[in-house]
Amino acid sequence: MFEEALRYLNLAPGKVIVDATIGTGGHAEGILEKILPGGRLIGIDRDEDSLSIARKRLERYGSACQLVYGNFMDIDEIMKGLKINAVDGMLFDLGISSYQLDDPNRGFSFQQEGPLDMRLDRRSYISAYDLVNNLNREEISDLLRSFGQERWHNRIAQFLVRERERSPIATTSQLSRIVTNAIPPRHRHYRIHPATRTFQAIRIAVNRELESLKVAIDKAVGMLKDSGRICVISFHSLEDRIVKFGFRQWSSSGELRVVTPKPLVPAMQELRENPASRSAKMRVAERTHTGKQ
Repeated sequence: MFEEALRYLNLAPGKVIVDATIGTGGHAEGILEKILPGGRLIGIDRDEDSLSIARKRLERYGSACQLVYGNFMDIDEIMKGLKINAVDGMLFDLGISSYQLDDPNRGFSFQQEGPLDMRLDRRSYISAYDLVNNLNREEISDLLRSFGQERWHNRIAQFLVRERERSPIATTSQLSRIVTNAIPPRHRHYRIHPATRTFQAIRIAVNRELESLKVAIDKAVGMLKDSGRICVISFHSLEDRIVKFGFRQWSSSGELRVVTPKPLVPAMQELRENPASRSAKMRVAERTHTGKQ
């Protein structure tokens, strides 16, 4: 939702914008073109590989673009370190990028053989391997139900615990095979791969994604200038729910105006060009009077 994000951020020369999930710099490049001259972009990401790519991609913008390694949950401390008190807009593009999915060594995809990792931040101590091989059956079941909305969470947990008693579950293909076998055959023929929800749930748990999002939204709204906007692009209902209710709470206090009562979804042309965008939803809100200029 590249064009939609640029439009709803109300970009103009001289504005200060935060791309809280800069990734490889796709949105950031478009933002910089619209806020120069005089504007400033702060890009944050906890994936150092993606940041390295973004740095090379955006180096021609010089000091107008500043990239920071960090978790958007710490956005207040990051801005404080940069001596920035308020900004004109913030963008959160959640989920996993195609760059991350396509790298088998990251362990995000069930479609490629790779280590059971799934860490967005490779400095983190807990990986998917640790959760799958150390949580008990009840904990795995609860994780799959809560973060993946997986109907067969109990059976999958049971199969995982049984399999790891023989040998550790160490690869994406192992995990995918066990999950598929756990789901009754007549229920495997869906639009999505049988292991999709399990991989989603484990990834969310490894990276504490939902917890980070709730904290980040509250901090981000508090940093917006008058009429500053926050745009959040989410890719599953759990994320969208956090954004929806977060905006609603700020709106009820009179500090935020919801610009999109219903979330925006990709246009047909984007769906044709990028089928992976089919689950994307974008919500936008605008800061009301705060006294910040």
